[in-house]
Amino acid sequence: MKVLKFTLYGNTAFFKKPEVNSYLYFTYGNIHKVALLGIFGAILGYGGYNQQKSGVYPEFYEKLKDIQLSIVPNNPKGFIPKKVQIFNNSVGYASKELGGNLIVKEQWLENPSWDIYLLVQDDESRKISEYIINKKAIYAPYLGKNDHYANITNVKVIDNVNEVQEIDRIDSLCLKDCFEFNIPTEDAYNLEATYVDYYKYEEQLPYGLDKDNNMYMLKPFVFTNMNANLTEEIKVYKVEEKNIVFY
Repeated sequence: MKVLKFTLYGNTAFFKKPEVNSYLYFTYGNIHKVALLGIFGAILGYGGYNQQKSGVYPEFYEKLKDIQLSIVPNNPKGFIPKKVQIFNNSVGYASKELGGNLIVKEQWLENPSWDIYLLVQDDESRKISEYIINKKAIYAPYLGKNDHYANITNVKVIDNVNEVQEIDRIDSLCLKDCFEFNIPTEDAYNLEATYVDYYKYEEQLPYGLDKDNNMYMLKPFVFTNMNANLTEEIKVYKVEEKNIVFY
């Protein structure tokens, strides 16, 4: 099996959550599968939400929803700093307030970076691989919206990918429900033991769109360096030195 690997990063990113609180728009803490499919759709020139017809998926999602990918955060411990940006929307119809000026607040991710792994196994994934390897794109890719340019570097195709038989850790974002995580018990009297700073990032992230209303379907995802044990029948792959899960 072949895997396309590349690094995706930018100065800022904004993956909008549906919830709004007093004109403050929140972002998810990491990129998610639907946002990545949107980036691939832009590269291939597929239509998005603005072009979709009533009662059907947007074109990019309809064509790419079965693609298998994996996300490895590069920011320390999977945590990406956030900062609230404040700006004015001064078009006349933006607000019913005097002057028609709307003050918008958005929560942006700062200096996000991920290693993306794409399983190359069908026509669409092969097309994405060809476009990215040859630095082609129909539309410029963005990290959530067009204020946030996406950079793609370190592109490579990896052939030597094997299924992991004995799993001790997962190096990618993974579905929480598929694993049990624990911190190994250390011998308090072993003075030669190496200290490990264990961490666990967890968030409800979109993994697909609902067929009836195109709203996000959410599941809990985890990124951790704790020991991992499988609780469901899923496959884990060794890609270079990483144990990753495709979904």
